[in-house]
Amino acid sequence: MGLFMDNNYKLALTYDDVLLVPKRSKIAHRRDVSTKVNLTRDITLEVPFISANMDTVTESKMAISLAHNGGIGIIHRFMSVERQVNEVKKVKRHEGFILYKPFTLLPWQTVREANLKAEETKVSSFIIIDEADRVQGILTRRDLVFAGNFKTPVSQIMTPFNKLITASYKITYQKAKEIILKNKIEKLPLVDENKKLKGLITAKSIEHLGLYPRATTDKYGRLRVGAAVGAVGDFLERTKELIEAGCDVIVVDVAHGHNEIALSAVKKVRSKYKDVALIGGNVATSAAIKDLIKLGVDAIKVGIGPGGLCTTRIVTGIGMPQFTAVRECSYAAKNSSVSIIADGGTNFPGDITKALAAGSSACMLAGWFAGTDEAPGGVIMRDGLKYKVHRGAASFLAVADRKIASEEITSVDRLNTIVAEGVEALVPYKGSVNDVIDQLLGALRSGMSYCNANSIKEMQKNAEFVRITESGLRESKSHNVKLI
Repeated sequence: MGLFMDNNYKLALTYDDVLLVPKRSKIAHRRDVSTKVNLTRDITLEVPFISANMDTVTESKMAISLAHNGGIGIIHRFMSVERQVNEVKKVKRHEGFILYKPFTLLPWQTVREANLKAEETKVSSFIIIDEADRVQGILTRRDLVFAGNFKTPVSQIMTPFNKLITASYKITYQKAKEIILKNKIEKLPLVDENKKLKGLITAKSIEHLGLYPRATTDKYGRLRVGAAVGAVGDFLERTKELIEAGCDVIVVDVAHGHNEIALSAVKKVRSKYKDVALIGGNVATSAAIKDLIKLGVDAIKVGIGPGGLCTTRIVTGIGMPQFTAVRECSYAAKNSSVSIIADGGTNFPGDITKALAAGSSACMLAGWFAGTDEAPGGVIMRDGLKYKVHRGAASFLAVADRKIASEEITSVDRLNTIVAEGVEALVPYKGSVNDVIDQLLGALRSGMSYCNANSIKEMQKNAEFVRITESGLRESKSHNVKLI
């Protein structure tokens, strides 16, 4: 749509300022459209939704649900490296056709040690192996429940190898399914000709492959997940640990992604880890897009200050209305293979349609997913209603927590040096994030059908925007009625 000129100043627009023009459509039903997009060269999303890397939005539970539904979650970085790595591992180990590194125990380890490891790893069974990784048996939750003595070696209560049903590590999905169903077993260890452990297939993984047909998975059938790192400090070491844990995409998470420090961090990550999927940002200009493309990113987050919790524009006077930012940045990236992620500013479901039609490949969502069961944090009761806490990464409490934890601030008197660019809020409790995703996806599909688009790419090609007035926005909402 471009930028309008008014007294030599550019006029920039928000999603509220525009509408998509309906087209003559051949789409018979909204379920017929495809919402599939390419996030990176190797990562395809059936649903173009990404959960934001915020500490009140995305940890492992949210990332698992997003991946099940065809999107992807980005684990926030405001935790120790060890904990963030563990959150990534929870997603990667949640399921997969073959689990290549199942949890194991040695035969002489005790019931006590097994129980401690079960509590630590949140798994209920272990493959028992010797020092050469040869399978000796399997220990199940039932074995542990009925174990009388905590000092008993697991070899005395396990199911031994000669009573196990195993399979070759070259087994197909269909054959594994047949074996599990026929023998009514929950675990199928995979071994080579020397009985060495090569992997594990579980009944749960077989079941989930059928339950979540649009899930975002890697080549091993494991759910995909991303994680954020900063631009200073331990970001390279953190990146290394996350990649080793199986993280599929790294996000260099910086408020101003066109800062020299941020650009340097992106360059260092790309130089050291040439094959990892890499997302840079946040930015809001075509110049920033071009600079990040030169550094070899796979995708770029666009959005400076559009989020519902963000006060950057009010506090600093800096920003770009989101529709124009997405439109300009998408245009700057159109001759590259780099994807644009519209991050923030979607106040209504239709704004997601506008963001994608404007050229983005996916939308990063925060407020929509905050307040759900899968979002971190507990439910709070206030005046008989349920809420959950949602806060911006640059809110006062979020910044204070980080500065105190890092001992950058050691005195309460120094808290007044914090200049917050975000707020904390209570958001209504929403129940399962699956329901939210279904609603947003249904709205997107409807929008695509109005645009005569079978795909996101076709919608972008067909998109025609008109600018509207305040009266047009008011007319767009329900009006002249008493809501029930």
